[in-house]
Amino acid sequence: MPPVVDQYPLGSYQANCYVIRAERGAADAAVVDPGAEPAQLRLEIARSGARCAGILVTHTDVDHIGGVAELAAGTGAEVWCPKDEADVLRDPASTPRGGGVQPYEPEHLVDDGDEIVLAGVTFEAVAVPGHSSGHVAYAADGMLFSGDVLFAGSVGRVDLPGGDWETLLASIRRLVDRFPPETIVYSGHGPPTTLGDELERNPFLAELRVR
Repeated sequence: MPPVVDQYPLGSYQANCYVIRAERGAADAAVVDPGAEPAQLRLEIARSGARCAGILVTHTDVDHIGGVAELAAGTGAEVWCPKDEADVLRDPASTPRGGGVQPYEPEHLVDDGDEIVLAGVTFEAVAVPGHSSGHVAYAADGMLFSGDVLFAGSVGRVDLPGGDWETLLASIRRLVDRFPPETIVYSGHGPPTTLGDELERNPFLAELRVR
C-alpha cells in the first residue's frame, strides 16, 4: 500500500502543505511545507491520531516556510531544509522571498540524492532549481512532492531572485527522464497531477515534447 497523503491549502496564498503517513492510522506523520496556520495544522494532525515526526522544506518562499518555526517548536519535530536555502530559513528578513517569517535553525541540511526516513516513509531529495536557486523535490513510493517547480497545467514562476527559466525547464526535464509517467505530483499549489499528464498537456512544457 502506498503512503497516505493529506493535503492542506494554507494561508492567503493557499500553498499546499502535505501530511504523509505510511498508512491510515499510523502514529507518525511527515509534514511537507507547513507554510501557514501552524496551530490549525497541529490540530488537524492530532485529529487524525498522529504526531508530526519531522518537517521537510522544498524551498524557502514565505508561503512554504511561514509555519515551520512554530510547528517545530510546538511538536519537537526536526526540520530538513535545502542546504542552499538554509540561510533564508535562518534569517527570512534577508530576502523578499522570506520576509515576515519567524527564523529557524534547521537541524538537517538537504542535498541532492539524500535519503530521509520519516514516519516509516523513505524520501529521496532531488535538486530541482529554477523557481529558486536551492529548490528540492521529495520522491517517495511513486509520489513526488514538487514544491513550486511543476503544477497541474503550469510551472513555477522565475521572476523572483534565484529564478531562471532554462534552469527550471532542465529540472523538469530531469524529473520526466528519471521518474515514470504515472508518478503522482503533489504540487505546492493546486490539485495533484502526474508527470505523464504534464508532459503531454502542459503548455509550458512544449519543448520537452520535442525529442
